[in-house]
Amino acid sequence: MATTSLSGSSQLQFILFLLVLSGSFLTTQTLSTDQAVKKTYIIRIDSQSKPSIFPTHFHWYSSEFVSSPVQILHTYDTVFHGFSATLSSDQAASLSDHPAVLAVIEDQRRELHTTRSPQFLGLRNQRGLWSDSDYGSDVIVGVFDTGIWPERRSFLDLNIGPVPSKWKGVCQTGVKFTAKNCNKKIIGARFFSKGHEAAERAPGPIGGINKTVEFMSPRDADGHGTHTASTAAGRYAFRASMEGYASGVAKGVAPKSRLAVYKVCWKNSGCFDSDILAAFDAAVNDGVDVISISIGGGDGISSPYYLDPIAIGSYGAASRGVLVSSSAGNDGPNGMSVTNLAPWIVTVGAGTIDRNFPAEVILGNGRKLSGVSLYSGTPLVGKMYPIIYPGKSGVLSASLCMENSLNPNLVRGKIVICDRGSSPRVAKGLVVKKAGGVGMVLANGMSNGEGLVGDAHLLPACALGSGEGDAVKAYISSTRNPTATIDFKGTILGIKPAPVVASFSGRGPNGLNPEILKPDLIAPGVNILAAWTDAVGPTGLDSDIRRTEFNILSGTSMAAPHVSGAAALLKSAHPDWSPAAIRSALMTTASVINNLNGSMTDESTGKPSTPYDFGSGHVNLDLAMDPGLVYDITNNDYINFMCGIGYGPKLVQVITRSPVNCPARKPRPENLNYPSFAALFSTASAGVSSKTFIRTVTNVGQPNAVYTLKIESPPSKGVTVAVKPTKLAFTEAVKKRSFVVTITADSKKLVLDDSGAVFGSISWSDGKHIVRSPIVVTQLDPL
Repeated sequence: MATTSLSGSSQLQFILFLLVLSGSFLTTQTLSTDQAVKKTYIIRIDSQSKPSIFPTHFHWYSSEFVSSPVQILHTYDTVFHGFSATLSSDQAASLSDHPAVLAVIEDQRRELHTTRSPQFLGLRNQRGLWSDSDYGSDVIVGVFDTGIWPERRSFLDLNIGPVPSKWKGVCQTGVKFTAKNCNKKIIGARFFSKGHEAAERAPGPIGGINKTVEFMSPRDADGHGTHTASTAAGRYAFRASMEGYASGVAKGVAPKSRLAVYKVCWKNSGCFDSDILAAFDAAVNDGVDVISISIGGGDGISSPYYLDPIAIGSYGAASRGVLVSSSAGNDGPNGMSVTNLAPWIVTVGAGTIDRNFPAEVILGNGRKLSGVSLYSGTPLVGKMYPIIYPGKSGVLSASLCMENSLNPNLVRGKIVICDRGSSPRVAKGLVVKKAGGVGMVLANGMSNGEGLVGDAHLLPACALGSGEGDAVKAYISSTRNPTATIDFKGTILGIKPAPVVASFSGRGPNGLNPEILKPDLIAPGVNILAAWTDAVGPTGLDSDIRRTEFNILSGTSMAAPHVSGAAALLKSAHPDWSPAAIRSALMTTASVINNLNGSMTDESTGKPSTPYDFGSGHVNLDLAMDPGLVYDITNNDYINFMCGIGYGPKLVQVITRSPVNCPARKPRPENLNYPSFAALFSTASAGVSSKTFIRTVTNVGQPNAVYTLKIESPPSKGVTVAVKPTKLAFTEAVKKRSFVVTITADSKKLVLDDSGAVFGSISWSDGKHIVRSPIVVTQLDPL
């Protein structure tokens, strides 16, 4: 890239900044800097401002922006231009005023969004996307997570061809991880810890990497990364189960795809933005085709894209043809809880599959309450035990079975009811066991509703929904000597209805830009069997001495790698498709119907779910292979979108790397060529108002085709939907067609549902394909 020299005044500014940073400008500056609390910052630099005197950007950063004792942690040059370093707030503020600095972003800690599912996606062995894509062979999936346990059968490289020639990555060695741990399946592995270690050295509550339980290498001490990697691209593993549960053949969605492991998260201490951004930089440069990232903010609050390193890194990846699949977060069923909102990311929520692990709590009065459990130890064999609820005392910590909250004299020999929340579900069981309890009933509160996930508890335990939990508490209150037992039913297949939107799955609307519907779609994310580390037991608790080759987990963390594997299959079958085209194929063919041929429901309420819950629907991969039409999006389209939401050229450049010019006429963000429609009307508008949307579809099916329109208008008398034209004709020469959707709302007649919106859809069909896009109509208060 060409460089330009700075003027004399700019060079003087550089010297002044260097003096300030080194502490030699003023004695008072030295004292305040030395005494200040230092944090890690990510510095976005305008790379074109590099003076020609410096041979590399690193030399420029080291010489002009930081000086001893400040050290650069990471330099970024692929998806992002800049560096990260530990600075005082004064140093960071000084840098933010520098003419070559576009943004200064404080490093933030992120959290992980913590078989049979490939068949539930519509995959079959002898036909369809698996066979047509050769099971994803030669497509490279980069997994950003806690590393990998490479010895698992899911990662064997038998009968896989040579490493793809495009691969430019490395197998980084470290503690208990050698070059031999990579193979033709795990073709590369790296670990990123500098941001984490810098945070560890800084004062504050953040814990560092515990090297007594962690491996300073790509090896997985947590289990989450091994699970997500094998979900996306694990090989066939016969006779797989988690201590007898979910027994059968375990396999990833893209069994022949190659894995590139990027360890950015560390056991019990999260993941840092500066390390995640470094992984994006490395992965794109290494040559991955798909990135799977089951990570997000832990507070449910989304930052603007120019302050969000996951959004920035994902844009850099997508702009180079790499699809990024990310989890939608686990803060559902609350509205506006979906995370990872950038429109260039595929945002994946979680649904159930048609397999469950039922258990029953049997009360002394004969009543049976249905729940779930993955307990595999010695059963209670029908013996009745006294059952108590510590929450009757009014002590919150006791109701939640927090550490040291239970009185052994009251608990010993009894089954204990623990309320869900504030601590890990399996940790509550350990607290009960330490206090002498013989079993646990884990009761949902109203916030979790009826949503249940199985856990491999250390004592006999059963999770109950909110209604059943209230029932057992009522039984205890109304009975002088209440008793109960727990009966474990094993693995049950053919569960109906399925899929159901998981209660924990992040929900819309989009809290940053409601013009873009998020999540995009849902995939299996409840009780998913996949490979596991040998460093910890299935609960992840230090006291769990069990070891298992596979584990069963739930979360949008499990859903995102399903879509990552799906994207790998589509990339293998259609190597010329862009990330936006792949996402469009997945979204427009997604199903909104369950296996009872009814509308999908919400696990937390049992009521019908909406596009705020499932986006376009549940992934259906056999249809996605041949979607008929796709909504493609270019880099320039994304730039216009960012200009449309009010980002100026400098803010857009923070994301895009290169300088941009926004159009003289401000673009409308809802005109981004997205496969969904969200019409936002102001509550201040009286009478009738309209919103128009322009979309362009590309024919990827038979060259000569005519598509006709079907409209499912939202069920409100105050809303009408019109589309022009109503037919789209394609030929060998005409592969793209545009249409306009007009949504009209009459504020006097508009009636919204409990979610604050009403929903419909439009579909284009040529008799073989159905290309469906959801419609959302809502009202917002004016700014």
